[in-house]
Amino acid sequence: MGKRSRRRRAQEQATQRPPSDASAHGGKGEAMLARVRALLAKAESTPFEAEAEALTAKAQELMARYAITEAMLDAQGGRCGGPERRDMVLEPPYVSAKAMLLGVIARANRCQVVWTNEPPRAAVFGYPADLRATEVLYTSLLVQVSRALAASGPVRDVTGTSRTRSYRRSFLLGFASRVGERLREVAAATADEVASDLGVSLVPVMADRAVQIRAAVAEAFPHTSPQKSAIGNGKGFMAGRAAGDRAALTPDARAVRATARLPR
Repeated sequence: MGKRSRRRRAQEQATQRPPSDASAHGGKGEAMLARVRALLAKAESTPFEAEAEALTAKAQELMARYAITEAMLDAQGGRCGGPERRDMVLEPPYVSAKAMLLGVIARANRCQVVWTNEPPRAAVFGYPADLRATEVLYTSLLVQVSRALAASGPVRDVTGTSRTRSYRRSFLLGFASRVGERLREVAAATADEVASDLGVSLVPVMADRAVQIRAAVAEAFPHTSPQKSAIGNGKGFMAGRAAGDRAALTPDARAVRATARLPR
């Protein structure tokens, strides 16, 4: 289908869609998630790396496209829903590194995370489709990095001293770093495609949503500071980035149901 035809179809959907059609809205979201999970299941089963990469890239594109398109259609249809908050408990070990992973996933999906120590939790602010993408991706990627860490086994330096904890923590930070880059690349490319299809600029709508999210964060947490996390093991960090290159960026149902437990 050509670019002009896609644009015409997208514009027709924007003008024909009734503002109160909440059930159809939710149904489309569930259908999209079903397609995402089917694509990822194929990616995990194929022996061909190029095919797996193509399938997972398509699945991530679908999730990003759905969230961005819904934002534009909601704005054009006069819907005025605001950002919501989801609280997530991050279990030890390596809680600060897990918070970094959650943070990069949230930012790529237009959400914002605030980490609190008392009680230890992450408050995620964003719009519903973006929050769902953040939660689902975090669960899946945590399962994947847990498996990669378990496969690495214990780590010792040349003197025989155990460096397992510093290696694994840095591995998780490297994984978060690379995954964040990949997610931002897909989100930016998809946003450009949606803007072209709809024939409008996404900037005003997305900028307004960002302002609303920042206001919600400021109301709930008036005083915040950026999180910093030092890399204690360069080898672990680079190994984590390599694992981030191989990670599937969208989950299947098995990953969502699984409980990820990082080795200590």
